[in-house]
Parts: sequence; structure tokens; C-alpha cells
Amino acid sequence: MHTIERFITLLYDRTSTETNIDKARRKMFAKKSNVQLIPPTRAALKQHVLRAVYQVGHVWVLALVPAPTPPSSTDWGWIKSSGVNEPLWTTLPETSKMCRELVSCKDCMKRCKCKKAGLECTPLCACDGE
Repeated sequence: MHTIERFITLLYDRTSTETNIDKARRKMFAKKSNVQLIPPTRAALKQHVLRAVYQVGHVWVLALVPAPTPPSSTDWGWIKSSGVNEPLWTTLPETSKMCRELVSCKDCMKRCKCKKAGLECTPLCACDGE
């Protein structure tokens, strides 16, 4: 996993010396302040790698085998939802629940983004969390 982390880190910042993708994320976020410009978390990357390994190692390899029985996809970065496989994006808690101090909105009276999203306002909102 260390080699994959290093490779992905270099895709986002070719001058980075970090081998730990979470440390690289922190440094890149401090510079760029945009989550779309930083690599995934280690937890999200691991789930992606598991799905890719499952696809190649179990689905494609068994493609020509009559009546194959691949292992359960739920051990490989997938979850069952209403009988359908859906990606397990990460094993980390949702950011909005863990880092509420990073979430803010403006104009909490009528056009509050928090309230429209069904969230409670934070102390950083214009309404001071009320």
C-alpha cells in the first residue's frame, strides 16, 4: 500500500517527498485549500484499491470460467444496498459530522445552505449557530 500511496501522492504533487498520503493531504490542503485538488484519504484509497483488485483478480480472471463463484464483494470495497452492489467510498466518518467547525454558511435568515441541506448551523455561520 505504501507504493500506491506514494504513486498517488506524486500524481497530485510531483515535488512531494511524502510517502504517507494522509500527511501529503494535510500539506496540500494547507497550500491549496481546495479538497478537489488533494488526493483521497488513505481509507478511501484502500477501498478503491480493494475494488480494483476484486475486479481484476476475481471478475476478469473468472470471466471465461463457466458458472464462476467469486468471493463476496463485500470483503472487497463494496456494500450491498437493496440487493445491489454499491462502492464503499471510505471507512471514515462523514466530514460534516466530524469537522463541523470547518463548515459554514452565509445569510442564515432565508437562504441558509445549512438549513437547506438539513444540517444545523455552526458557530461559523452568520447566525452564530442559531
